[in-house]
Parts: sequence; C-alpha cells; structure tokens
Amino acid sequence: MKKYKVGVIGGTGMVGQRFVTLMENHPWFQLTVIAASPRSAGKTYEEAVKARWAMTTPIPEEAKNLVVLNAEEDVEKIAGMVDFVFCAVDMKKDEIRALEERYAKAECPVVSNNSAHRWTEDVPMVVPEMRPSARWCPTTPPTAGPRTCPWWCPR
Repeated sequence: MKKYKVGVIGGTGMVGQRFVTLMENHPWFQLTVIAASPRSAGKTYEEAVKARWAMTTPIPEEAKNLVVLNAEEDVEKIAGMVDFVFCAVDMKKDEIRALEERYAKAECPVVSNNSAHRWTEDVPMVVPEMRPSARWCPTTPPTAGPRTCPWWCPR
C-alpha cells in the first residue's frame, strides 16, 4: 500500500508533538516534513523539542533527525515535498487563515486542527468524535455553517 508523504506544520508545539507521535509507524502516512517558527527552523526536531517534549512517549526515531523547516518562509518547498500537511500552529486566527491559504494556493491540501476556517464556505469540516464515518456531506447546504454530516444523514 502506498504511504502518503505528510508534514506537520507547527510540529514543535504540544498539538504538533501529538501529531508527530501519531505518525510513528502509521500504516498510511510517512512523516516527511516538520515545520515550525523561525526559532526552531534549521535545528533537528530532537534539538528543537528535547527540552520541552510534552508527550509520555519518547520522540519518535523517524522524527528525531528531520531538520525543522520554517512554516512561513518554506511554504513552496514544503508543498513540493508532501502529499498534504497537518496544521497545528498556535497563532492568531487571521494569521492561521493566511498561512493555511498559502499552503492551499501552493496546491498542498491542509488538514487543520484549528478553527480558523470553520466558517469558510468551501472548506469541509469533519468531526470524527461526533460521527466517525462522517465526511463532507452534500446534504448540508453551504449556508448552514460548518459542513458536517448530520446524525440523521443516510450516508
């Protein structure tokens, strides 16, 4: 089975660290890129997070030696290295919106943990905790707000 090459944007923060741990030995995803702020860019992932690693499991071996890229300056480079990115940045909503749109304009799909695009008309929203089988639902009109599959949907 093909593994999708993925990146984690905001990979040094707590949510980003969780994404990185979830990629370890994942059957579908190969962690290829980790990006963060200029403070961490240029360091190996281990150097960037060692003093503030917040997870109960160790830093995944496959991530330790990845050189952290700059999430804002390396958009085109990152987009060319991955099939899509997971976004876990800790920024103001307008900054998140702008950053995620830059990745999208670089033709890099973004799976975001942020709420910045919650009301953006053409951005689908999946809430797996609500209904694990849910995907974008064509029965939800675009004007109805977040596009989640309602519990009564036959899909």
